[in-house]
Amino acid sequence: MRKILSTIITLLFTTVSAIAADTSVAGLYPVANSGRIIYNFNQGWRFMLGDKTGAETLDFDDKNWNVVSVPHTLRLEPAEASGGRNYQGIAWYRKHFTVPADMKGKNITLHFEAIMGKQEIYVNGKLACSHLGGYQPITVDLSKEGIKPGDKCVIAVKTDNSDDKTFPPGKKQSALDFCYHGGIYRDVWLIGKSPVAITDAIEANKVAGGGVFLHYDNITDKSAQVFVNVEVGNTSAKTARPTVIATIKDKDGKTVGTMKKSLSIAAGKDATAMLGTTIKRPHLWSPESPYLYNVEISVVNNGKNTDGGMVRMGIRKAEFRGKDGFWLNGKPYHQLIGGNRHQDFAYVGNALPNSQQWRDAKRLRDAGMIIIRAAHYPQDPSFMDACDELGLFVIVPTPGWQYWNKDPRFGELVHKNTREIIRRDRNHPSVLLWEPILNETRYPEDFALKALQITRDEFPYPGRPGAAADMHSAGVKENYDVLYGWVDDIGKEGTPDDKCIFTREFGEMVDDWYAHNNINRASRSWGERPQLMQALSLCDTNGEMHHAQRQFIGGCQWHPFDHQRGYHPDPYWGGIYDAFRQKKYAFEMFRSQQRDTEPMVFIANEMTQWSPDDVTVFSNCDSVRLTMFEGDKVMTLPVVHDDNDKPCAPVVFKDFWNFWKARDYSYKQRNWQRVSLIAEGIKDGKVVVTEKKMPSRRSTKIRLYADKMGKDLVADGSDFIVIVAEITDDNGNVKRLAKENILFTVEGEGRIIGDASIFANPRAVEWGSAPVLIQSTGKPGKITVTARAAFGGVHAPAADTITIESVPATLPACYTDKPSVNIQTQSQRRQGDNQPAVSAEEIKRTLEEVNKQQMDFGVQ
Repeated sequence: MRKILSTIITLLFTTVSAIAADTSVAGLYPVANSGRIIYNFNQGWRFMLGDKTGAETLDFDDKNWNVVSVPHTLRLEPAEASGGRNYQGIAWYRKHFTVPADMKGKNITLHFEAIMGKQEIYVNGKLACSHLGGYQPITVDLSKEGIKPGDKCVIAVKTDNSDDKTFPPGKKQSALDFCYHGGIYRDVWLIGKSPVAITDAIEANKVAGGGVFLHYDNITDKSAQVFVNVEVGNTSAKTARPTVIATIKDKDGKTVGTMKKSLSIAAGKDATAMLGTTIKRPHLWSPESPYLYNVEISVVNNGKNTDGGMVRMGIRKAEFRGKDGFWLNGKPYHQLIGGNRHQDFAYVGNALPNSQQWRDAKRLRDAGMIIIRAAHYPQDPSFMDACDELGLFVIVPTPGWQYWNKDPRFGELVHKNTREIIRRDRNHPSVLLWEPILNETRYPEDFALKALQITRDEFPYPGRPGAAADMHSAGVKENYDVLYGWVDDIGKEGTPDDKCIFTREFGEMVDDWYAHNNINRASRSWGERPQLMQALSLCDTNGEMHHAQRQFIGGCQWHPFDHQRGYHPDPYWGGIYDAFRQKKYAFEMFRSQQRDTEPMVFIANEMTQWSPDDVTVFSNCDSVRLTMFEGDKVMTLPVVHDDNDKPCAPVVFKDFWNFWKARDYSYKQRNWQRVSLIAEGIKDGKVVVTEKKMPSRRSTKIRLYADKMGKDLVADGSDFIVIVAEITDDNGNVKRLAKENILFTVEGEGRIIGDASIFANPRAVEWGSAPVLIQSTGKPGKITVTARAAFGGVHAPAADTITIESVPATLPACYTDKPSVNIQTQSQRRQGDNQPAVSAEEIKRTLEEVNKQQMDFGVQ
């Protein structure tokens, strides 16, 4: 027996410890030689927009269809395509492939992370799966369809993102504050599992069961109890007696705990290994220190690894103590300030690769946000993984917005979504709250109470995430853990004092919900003054989130990224980033509110002829010294810190910039070099950070940079990166008022997403820059991007070239057809225009309903 156990442990440490991928697949990070086989199934899909009779059949002729990679959107749209301009309707995907030989002896499944709308999935012409809903995983068991290694196979997927009131969210897009961008817009994986293997938490369909379930108890700085539940299924024809081993490793790879348990599982049955250990002096997870352990799990049967994977573990204790506020790891925690997040990006809609999901989380964390409300549906698994890694709490909602269908089946589908969300995301330390109701919706009390009970049934252990909902909805304020409201609600009659209050959406200052004119929304293209107005407005409302009243625990800005909307012709321009993730002044304002982080100073003034005379500086230092004209004018002002308002108020230097004085130096004295602003951040009497700005002179150059943010472009055929072209003068100062059109070309292992039909290439310069999206091929290598003025001339800005290199993918790919070279063509753009006829009366009635809902739920 000792020899057998020794062999098992040896297998575990020699084969399981090598992590094979940096992205999770169906809830587990792949591990080398674990017995589980995973292929990236994203490449090689043939695609057609619209319906086609017989497209599901095995011998259908699809040779003229474009070949695309997923994540994929049904149709590329302009960066500003709100108001129902995106395609809604049926589209088809077909994929030809040969099942890899190493799948021999495995149960073979396809795992779709999400497909928008309603779907039908066919295997070799046979309907294998129908599904409703656009935000949850779909698993297709190919083995049950008779598929074996070496078989040539065709998968056909019919997608439909048109309005459908029978399943959540249910609301028609023309009355919706976001868009049903369609398609297979998240990853697809081909998975081979041995007959004795870890089950899938969603497919198991068990309350608080299936798959892997991490939970904790008795958490202190000195020790923490860690529990790992692992359900193992046996699809073989005889009883199996596997051993489940879970090894916990710290960041340095040192083993801090090992657990194992032997099971006896009859044919066709499953059993759960309930493992537990105590970790001494644990590193506790927090936004400031998002420490993750690796829990490597192996199922060993007959001396062989038959299945396994890794789960990242963050140990933390979160408590909502009513009047005493929010406590983390046994200590009072400061206000939770963050933002909401839609899965929306310029051109591609919701079809973001994993790298951009990670970058979005990093951008939010860089802005100082520590909590994200996933609006209004569960986010991509890779976004959740990134929040674990980067230190972002997440509120995870069930899909829904301002819509209730009285048909009982609708409510049951909402609850089904909630159960699946919890089963998918329960192991993430980032998950702080579930939002199991429908946002800004009048629903019956029994629905709210059942939704709450589901959160408790599905997570019955100590330390469970709480449940949050609007305090004015039926059944909520008496029962839910956290109430959505405002600080003004505290102390009012009817507001319970044993519940924490959180503002789900702050920052909106609209004139009314029809016009949507407001000071917190500013397109980056509008320039300096609108961006400054937006930043100052958001600073005021952000300040309202900081309060000495402990019962009020914070809030989320609506919304850090510009995005498309269904019910308004304008995009939502209230983001602190635009749709390409270029920063606005408001980003610097948010960043400045972090007092205990790296010192920063930012001059919100471009020194143009139109710039304000008052110079606003954002800083988290003690004071700011501003110098103009190399010492002609110097002023030092304090940064006002108020724990009950703005942690770091903007510093405004009144009547500091003077264009005419600057003109004296540049025109009369021919000494333009003196025209500058220098801001110095001072802490503890010392200058700790400096920024210098000069007005741009004539446009002479194009400057390219890759917005990598520490993530390389992966050569998986799906990944993309933003390359930005800036117009500068000879000294590198960005010409914010430049008007150019930039033409991009690419050579090597990359391709441009979009063309002139969506104004992507050439791309107009806005506020000094023009972005382009570059997608990788399936082959790693160099990618050279050149940007030049679309209309050249003697004095046109000089072209620039940048070379980046894509890196190999960590998981193998399975596909037959190579993606088309052109991502977008003019004919594709014209195809599928299907704007429905909507009367003016119907539009007016719809917007009146939206306005009423917004006012009812206190959106300010």
